Amino acid sequence: MTRYAKQILELVNQSKSHMTAEQIYLELKKTESKVVQATVYNNLNVLCQEGQIWRLPMEGSPDRYDKIRKHDHLVCKRCGAISDITFDDMTKDLEEQLGEGIVSYDLRVFYLCPKCREK
Repeated sequence: MTRYAKQILELVNQSKSHMTAEQIYLELKKTESKVVQATVYNNLNVLCQEGQIWRLPMEGSPDRYDKIRKHDHLVCKRCGAISDITFDDMTKDLEEQLGEGIVSYDLRVFYLCPKCREK
């Protein structure tokens, strides 16, 4: 694993938010002045392909990146804020309903976050 890939993986795993590639680039740029955006995008693609991080495609906004850990997401329909939520693992129930095994699932619950509800 390259030095940049290690740093990007660490940023994603330590983040409490779901960073975009641009946010990861700007954060990495603070300590690695010579890094370029293409390097960040290339390393994000490799880390996703290797199953070390998740890419969260977001309709109408840039993809976000997340740590590999069993959890689901709350997504605000107004501002796009993403937060983690944990439900019981539904794999067994889904497999029983489908009558076959599944590889994985991605559950997103859409709602209005507390800030948007106040508006």
